Amino acid sequence: MDLKQSIMNIGKYLKFGAVALFGAVLSSCNSNDDLGKQEIEIPGITIDGDIDCCSAEEALQVYKFLQTVKIIPELSTEIDNKYNVYAYSKTGKLHGGYNDIYFVATKKKNGNYIKNYEIPALKPIMLMVKMNMKHSTPVSAGVESFNKNYLAVKRGWVSFVMNTSDAGSWTLSYDYSVLGSEGTTAEQEIIVDALPDGQQWLKSFKVGSDTYYLSLVNPLDWSTGKNTITAFVSKKNTPATTPYGLAGEQFVIEIDPRMPDMGNHTSPDNVGLSRQSDGSYQGTVNLTMTGRWRIHLTLKDAQGNIVAGGDDLSDGYSSLFWEVTI
Repeated sequence: MDLKQSIMNIGKYLKFGAVALFGAVLSSCNSNDDLGKQEIEIPGITIDGDIDCCSAEEALQVYKFLQTVKIIPELSTEIDNKYNVYAYSKTGKLHGGYNDIYFVATKKKNGNYIKNYEIPALKPIMLMVKMNMKHSTPVSAGVESFNKNYLAVKRGWVSFVMNTSDAGSWTLSYDYSVLGSEGTTAEQEIIVDALPDGQQWLKSFKVGSDTYYLSLVNPLDWSTGKNTITAFVSKKNTPATTPYGLAGEQFVIEIDPRMPDMGNHTSPDNVGLSRQSDGSYQGTVNLTMTGRWRIHLTLKDAQGNIVAGGDDLSDGYSSLFWEVTI
């Protein structure tokens, strides 16, 4: 008997579709559990006939994924007293620059995961208190499923141009559509922490009167050696309170990684970033040792003209750079 059938058989006898799994099944869910002494409940297993929800196997995969992230309470919401939408990040917190935000929707009455729901738009707003003005920040084009093993988990991103401080505070709301219930959540105040020293993941540049933002994706996941480097180029909107979507213009991003604390030595086999079909930019960066790296940037337009960076300051490097410490 396969795992899916075992779970479904057990689930028929358990309230709210929760499943108790033991032994080897438990070890696939949470390696920190004492397998011989305790059981674990997995919410979201399909009750027979609940066609809106995931299969037992899909629910198990969602449960396993949720063990790798932490909930963001202020962004989680109840809808029409029928559904819950939960938001997560890797740490349960948000910081300056790029942040992945994950969403899961459930039925309130039984906790079952819902696979078919939408989060069409993320809407971050910063209130600049002293200047009495508001602005937004770069966001993903939507919130989408990103892994075939857990389609009920959807991911979007926000890249915060500023941290929460005495000068300004952030709120975030989002549109939703869950099984016919549609609307927008209330603006919830959120805290955006500063990145640690040695981490600068978001930089801006101007072309004429337009402002663009370069968001570096998750460099904390990098290690020594070759790494795929991913970034997004967003364009500031008018009015500035409208979230900044991906730039329609196409660029080429040349990179020159240097270690400022080690004589500004570089590394071989780096590949500049080019635009992909999903709107991201990807290349390869080779970090030959641990420490602080500045990834100096030269941006060229589709015709090969330099539009930002590559300005060769007195130290010989570009003033436009990301900074990463591994």
